[in-house]
Amino acid sequence: MSELLPLYRGAQVRAMDRTAIETLGVPGYTLMCRAGEAAWRLLRERWPRARRIGVACGPGNNGGDGYVLARLAKAEGFAVVVLAPPGTSPRAREARQALADWRAAGGRVETFDGLLPEADVWVDALYGIGLARPPSDAARAMIERINASHVPVLALDVPSGLDADTGHAVGAVVRADVTLSFIAAKRGLYTGMARDFDGEVRVDALGLELSRLSDEAPAAWLIRPDGLSRWLAPRHANAHKGEHGHVLCVGGEVGMGGAVRLCAEAALRTGVGLASVATRSAGVAALVAARPEAMTHAVEDAAALAPLVERATVLAVGPGLGQGDWGRALYAAALASGKPLVLDADGLNLLAAAPTPLPQAILTPHPGEAGRLLGVTSAEVQADRFAAAAALVRRFDCVVVLKGAGTVVAAPGEVPVVIGAGNPGMATGGMGDVLSGVVAALHAQRLPAFEAAVAGALLHAAAGDQAARIGGERGLLPSDLFPYLRRLANPE
Repeated sequence: MSELLPLYRGAQVRAMDRTAIETLGVPGYTLMCRAGEAAWRLLRERWPRARRIGVACGPGNNGGDGYVLARLAKAEGFAVVVLAPPGTSPRAREARQALADWRAAGGRVETFDGLLPEADVWVDALYGIGLARPPSDAARAMIERINASHVPVLALDVPSGLDADTGHAVGAVVRADVTLSFIAAKRGLYTGMARDFDGEVRVDALGLELSRLSDEAPAAWLIRPDGLSRWLAPRHANAHKGEHGHVLCVGGEVGMGGAVRLCAEAALRTGVGLASVATRSAGVAALVAARPEAMTHAVEDAAALAPLVERATVLAVGPGLGQGDWGRALYAAALASGKPLVLDADGLNLLAAAPTPLPQAILTPHPGEAGRLLGVTSAEVQADRFAAAAALVRRFDCVVVLKGAGTVVAAPGEVPVVIGAGNPGMATGGMGDVLSGVVAALHAQRLPAFEAAVAGALLHAAAGDQAARIGGERGLLPSDLFPYLRRLANPE
């Protein structure tokens, strides 16, 4: 389906490359030429007025792809300069052949001396998917010069310096405008740090059929907003509110009532039949005035919460909950109820303080909360978001939505899903409260936990994108998403 893209680790793609060569009989140099041709076509399409092409070539097959592109550009009359770090020469047979063909066509390879020749577009062919260390000093200097030039960049396969599996880097990284991924999409390109460096990501299979290259499951799936329709079918004409679930939002300590209000309204805008709020007495009047459709209850202890829990389908616990005596009492009662849970914010902080398996739960941590749940830093979480999501799943035996650029949704026995939507404007207080309400509403509407988490994260991110198109990303408020949640929850 168009909305689903399989994502692979670098080792899986290298195995596919070997299968194409050894089993399907496609010569390695033929694949390299196809890669260079695909990249040249894309460059012409993306920058039709470019006449001076700079190609930064490294010692591996990625550099070979660059030599092919350079040869094709020169053959069409473009001014081409090929630049390599000092002491660099191709190692693989195919890359040596590509270099020989470039030289046979009259091309030269210039050694980088600290200066960057003028170009209208730079092609990054320094490393590719095999890099497992920081770039060399010379390559680092080249990368820094390319980034500082403010010239458009096309990265071949992966922006040099970036880990194709994790999307993280420990050294310099090429900042690309477009990345062309060969054979199959690499999972690291779609989450975390990578989203600052890879620009628009395209994939070219180089004429190969993925089904003939591997029967191994993808390392992840990327899902795009057009995938929402699979979960959000139109309702039948005789529908009633009891069919669409009842979400109980638990939170709103004194001074934090806005968080639980955002959660409840998000659940309503996502189509839940009933939404209730369990909050402090001091916040009831404001909540009723702001959103009368949410049934708001003054709950000062666990005993008062019990009848509300009994009537609910799903509990959303944590928005504005606090970590005082009141918050801890309601949190403990919610966990003891055995009801399906969506845990966020202080619900996650309380879980981190006393970890326990929660097979009935969906956790929605940002990297800081994920770090507290795992006993590591947020930087360690961001260094490998897939590994962090998997570790959370193992520790808590439940569905996990690891928020951030390229949100990762993981669950026991499931291939993780990366959300192909969302924008930096959504990095603001209250967005997680809205997400909690969206996910809880879809779970209450009978979507299984993993599907509710995927669909909820996708709906939330897509609504954020639509809201940002109206007024821009900076200054985007969580409540700005509400009209778009409703619109996207009713696909045509």
